[in-house]
Parts: sequence; structure tokens; C-alpha cells
Amino acid sequence: MEHLINLVTSRDFLIAVLAAVSVAAVVFTLGAQFLVRSDMKQRIKRVALERERLRAEEMSRLRGPQDVRGSVRREDLSRDYMKRIVERFSLQKAFADENTMDKLARAGYRGQGPLTTYLFMRFVTPIILCFVGLVYLIWLMPGERPIYLNIVYAVGVGVVGSYLPVLLLRNKTQKRQSSIRRAWPDCLDLMLLCVEAGMSVEHAFKRVAKELTQESPALSEELTLTTAELSFLEDRIRAYENLGRRTGLDGVKSVMTALIQADRYGTSVGQALRVMAEEGREQRMMEAEKKAASLPPKLTVPLILFFLPVLMIVIISPAIIKVMATNFHMG
Repeated sequence: MEHLINLVTSRDFLIAVLAAVSVAAVVFTLGAQFLVRSDMKQRIKRVALERERLRAEEMSRLRGPQDVRGSVRREDLSRDYMKRIVERFSLQKAFADENTMDKLARAGYRGQGPLTTYLFMRFVTPIILCFVGLVYLIWLMPGERPIYLNIVYAVGVGVVGSYLPVLLLRNKTQKRQSSIRRAWPDCLDLMLLCVEAGMSVEHAFKRVAKELTQESPALSEELTLTTAELSFLEDRIRAYENLGRRTGLDGVKSVMTALIQADRYGTSVGQALRVMAEEGREQRMMEAEKKAASLPPKLTVPLILFFLPVLMIVIISPAIIKVMATNFHMG
């Protein structure tokens, strides 16, 4: 015991621990930067692809219906086998409804390719999990269970696994909406500054999307798509409605409604943004106060389990060490 205490309190040991913590922090910081950059490149690539798709659809609509038939997306060629399975088993009728595209858009997946992948995964996931369950129950963990019971268990695992793509999509949507919700008040303030400085709404969206790239890549991506839609769509109202629909947040929808009314009735856009920015700041302050009020009850259990034992050890350890040292010298 005394040897362990001397080892823990020794100078060399503390220097080694601090050095290890410092190296881990540096490695984590550098690795996080590389991950953010790679994710940023993927998001920028998706924005560029979505912009090209909008441009192609608008040009094909202006040229006539002949170009629509010849527009074949290159990204869909790699999913031919998924398309064949989806069309053969009519998976779109079984797993998709009118809100499926909106759910995928809220998670950051747009176009027919992600829809095909989602339907394919909902069809394949329970089959794979059922097969894995059979292999595990029959060959790896045979036991004394009858064969029909193993089949029932495997089918149950497959049924539960059929909701795995839905849960993953919901988790992705919640993370994306949380990122947009945190950065939305700052977005309104920046848009208000841009509009009051004399910029148009399109340039304000473009400038704010550039400024929010680091804070919220999801919101920056949505604003960039809205800028593209404002440039290519005939109806600006449709672009505003698409932004509210893609995010699925009430705060974004209310701001888009205010912009639609300002554009329809010719009222001041700056005044509408000022009112909505004040409401956004007040709502963020209310959420912060709510989290602060709920913090003491949440800290009760960690305080009892972790802080108090450590505090008692810190208080009692010097006395125990002194008593043990005294007994050692007396002995």
C-alpha cells in the first residue's frame, strides 16, 4: 500500500501522466480537425450536386419535355441493383409514403438515390439479421432448444431489426435539427445585418451560408440550396417553403412565413427579420434558463456517486498515510 502511494505521489509519475494527457489532447484535436474537414468536403460536394440538379431541372423545363427523358443522373447508375430490387418487390408502396422524402431531406439526404437506398435497407436489414440470428442460435449457441424456437427467435430479431434504418434516420435528423436550431438565431442576426447593409435576400443568404460554414455545416448547406432555388425557381415563395420543409423546425418555418408575407405584400424585409431575430434570441435565452434550472436535480446522482467519495478520499487520505507511517516507525 505504501509503495503504491509513493508511486502515485512521485514526481516522475505525475509528469508521465500529464505528458500522456497532453499528447492525447493534441492527437484528438488534430484528428477532429481532419474529420471536420472531410465531412465539410462531403457536404460541399452534396451542395454542388444539388445545385447542378436544380440547374438541370430548370433548363430542361425551359427547353421542353424532350430533354427530360434524356436526363439520366450519373449517381443513380451505381444503384441499379437496388433499383431493380425496389421495383421488383414494389418496396416504395410498402415502406414509403408522401412524407418519406421530407424525412430524408430533414436528415440531409435528397434525391431519388437516398430514397432507393433507404427502401433497400429496410428490405434487406431484417433478412440479414434473421439469417445472422439463425446462424448464432443453431451453430454458435445450439443449446437444448428445439429448432422451431430458434426460428421464432431469429424471426423476432429480424422484425426488430426492420426498424433499425428508421431509428438511424431519426437519429440523423435529430442531430441535424439540433445543429440548425443552435445556429439559427445567429443566422437571423447576420441576415438582418446583410439586409440592412443594402444586400438583396439572395446575396444575404449566400453570405450568411458562407459565414456559418464552421458553426453549423447543416444550416450552411440548407441556405446554399435556398440560394440556388432563389436563383433558378420562378416563384420565390416556393424556395422559402422548401427551406422550412427541409429543416422541419417551427422557428425556421415562422421566419420563412414572415419572408413570404413581406415578399407578397411588399413590406420591409428588414423589419420582419428584426422582429424574428428578437424572438429567436428570447427563445434561446429561455431554453438556456430552462437547462440551467434543470441542472441541479441532474447533478444530484453524479454528486453522490462520484464527487463525494473522491472528496472523502482526499480528506481522509493524509490522516491514513500519517497513521500508517507512525505505526511503521513504531513497529
